[in-house]
Amino acid sequence: MRRALLIVATALLAACASAPKGVPPLPRAEAVDIDRFMGDWYVIAHAPTAPERDAFNAVERYGLCPDGRVATVFRFRERGFDGQREILRPTGFPDAGSGYAEWGMQFLWPFRAEYIVAWLGEDYQTTIIARSARDYVWLMHREAAMPPQALEAALQRIAGMGYERSALRMVPQRWPEVDGSMGPGDASKPRCD
Repeated sequence: MRRALLIVATALLAACASAPKGVPPLPRAEAVDIDRFMGDWYVIAHAPTAPERDAFNAVERYGLCPDGRVATVFRFRERGFDGQREILRPTGFPDAGSGYAEWGMQFLWPFRAEYIVAWLGEDYQTTIIARSARDYVWLMHREAAMPPQALEAALQRIAGMGYERSALRMVPQRWPEVDGSMGPGDASKPRCD
């Protein structure tokens, strides 16, 4: 029950947040090839929402639905590599008019939280998802670890967007898991129903 209330509260706050005064607008990826963006993304670092503040092995999986929505499975272990599994299934609503760089992410109907693809590597291996309010941010990569130089460059890029670097948390990643059920290729498929 506590987790459900945290998710509801986070969704409501996220839907209502706006950019702080005097902070320039977030950058946007110039154009996102939505098909290439689909698949698994390991969360490397984040300024987390309440439900994921103690996440380990966090992975976000996207699947494009026939109607253009993005079915999402966000899964992680709570407070340790052997912690309880948590799975959230929000729905993404990418805006074609923004080149698919701006989405509404819906955890709870009818609220949609701002979700901006603020930066995306040309090779679609690394992305930064941000919010105008500078409250949450996610650095994601196609593999569970990033080369140190690339990681440092990404963290500097996030700080350059107006986030406090001290607010970022590195997400512990260790793969494969003992039972292998949370990694890429497992049964946690995005659902378009």
